Amino acid sequence: MNLMNSIREWRRFRATRDALARLSDRELSDLGLNRGDIEFAARRAVR
Repeated sequence: MNLMNSIREWRRFRATRDALARLSDRELSDLGLNRGDIEFAARRAVR
């Protein structure tokens, strides 16, 4: 079951990262993020 959870987390991470990457710099700024924060924010969001 742990493998399935890991796969689900990875998919959520990837979807979150991709969604954030599609945002403009202005939209990211509105969220308090910049391009360098995307991976960190996506990892934090799935935990």
